Amino acid sequence: MAQRKMDRALQTLNKGTIPYIEVSEAISKDSLIYLDSRDIKEFRVSHLKDAIWVGHDFFDPKRLQEIVPDLDTPVVVYCSIGVRSEDIGERLKELGYTNIQNLYGGIFKWKNSGYPVFDPEGNKTEKVHAYNRVWGKLLTKGEKIYE
Repeated sequence: MAQRKMDRALQTLNKGTIPYIEVSEAISKDSLIYLDSRDIKEFRVSHLKDAIWVGHDFFDPKRLQEIVPDLDTPVVVYCSIGVRSEDIGERLKELGYTNIQNLYGGIFKWKNSGYPVFDPEGNKTEKVHAYNRVWGKLLTKGEKIYE
């Protein structure tokens, strides 16, 4: 049920301007750079291993260009389910990045699929910021955090 709601939300809210990568495909690749487009408070609860926080409302193109200077670097941008990450993917495209994918279902689908997330110290955690109580219904595994 949650997956169908997630699918509908993405079809409704996204324009399809950034190609998706499925969690199962992303997990099998080693050379991807993960960019987290959630709020910093969400990132500090947990994130994908070695992800770089870029934010959404406070996205800083200059900072990103310093961290990822090669515009052909394979980049996967993600958020809770994949809406804010599409926005940031579009910004990356405008900056000239050529190899951008949006993680379908975001960190929620990642965690729902049984893959680990990490706290700021690099330790595995069950905690995932659930954004709010409405969107949090799409997170079916892990410990939901709303603060």
